[in-house]
Amino acid sequence: MNFAQTPTVGFGADGTALELIDQTLLPGRLEVLQLRTQPEIWEAIHQLRVRGAPAIGVAAAIGLYLASLEIDTQDPAAFLQQLAQRKAYLASARPTAVNLFWALDRMERVAQAHTGQPVARLRELLCQEAQQMLEEDAASCRRIGEYGSALLQEGDGVLTHCNAGRLATVQYGTALAPIYVAQEQGKRVRVFADETRPLLQGARLTAFELHQSGIDTTLLCDNMAAAAMKNGWIQLVLVGADRIAANGDTANKIGTLGVALLAHHYKIPFYVCAPLTTIDLDTPTGEQIQIEQRSPEEVTTLWYRERMAPVGIKVWNPAFDVTGQELITGIITDRGIARPPFDRSLAALFEAGK
Repeated sequence: MNFAQTPTVGFGADGTALELIDQTLLPGRLEVLQLRTQPEIWEAIHQLRVRGAPAIGVAAAIGLYLASLEIDTQDPAAFLQQLAQRKAYLASARPTAVNLFWALDRMERVAQAHTGQPVARLRELLCQEAQQMLEEDAASCRRIGEYGSALLQEGDGVLTHCNAGRLATVQYGTALAPIYVAQEQGKRVRVFADETRPLLQGARLTAFELHQSGIDTTLLCDNMAAAAMKNGWIQLVLVGADRIAANGDTANKIGTLGVALLAHHYKIPFYVCAPLTTIDLDTPTGEQIQIEQRSPEEVTTLWYRERMAPVGIKVWNPAFDVTGQELITGIITDRGIARPPFDRSLAALFEAGK
């Protein structure tokens, strides 16, 4: 199976399945799943078989359309009621990624806007909306790449944390989109990818996809970033986001805050890359962002042949941390680059798109 020709997430060939790369198996095995039932799709989102805010959103949209196929009624009101129940079920898979809720809300609004239509038509509209969201994500990430690539100079060293590349979206990625676009433009950059504990998305996913794409990539353990910066190897930091508050505070994979603090110390520009769908103007600051707590086994057991921590030891395992807006140089979106003060610049990007 060729990675370059394998979609991260999309419709299965017969249109009745959610097709996605199982990212828990990478880099050892490239396997594409065909998911049809709600428990399968919920588990795939919860267990990070599909991950990355944009990819989660597209998967959820397709998942809700597939849920509509399971609803056995021809009464539009009853259909909408049951659709709302299935929406709530899928929304419970992950609490932090705002794209999950955004995508499900958008799908539900399409159905609600056509309440008087037959159920068959409502299903058709849901299918069309999910397909449109898939296409929009690819175009959005391309625009992020174009805005971000303008910041890159020939030979620059770029540090990234976690995976915000093609595997986190439909195509291109968010934080890696500027690097892919720069490659298309003939501009050579070097990428330093943090390993990203405890789930190793940098080692398993970012290093995998960049290496597959022929981009000069060096893998770092998370605690090596400071030394790399001190050595002068890093000219720019690009990271993704799972939720951005109205003031610019950004939730991203645990460890991002530490990278931002280091970049601030060494006076290295720190950019967040995300589509406008990841910006939540209803969340005033990072203080209101709910941080997902994950299983202790991800720290004590998951990657080891034998348990590497005492039985019964307490484990704190947050999936994300919040980087304060004061540490962020700019937020690269699909509608331009927002700069401080973010409460004004982010709102202005939304206004410009109306």
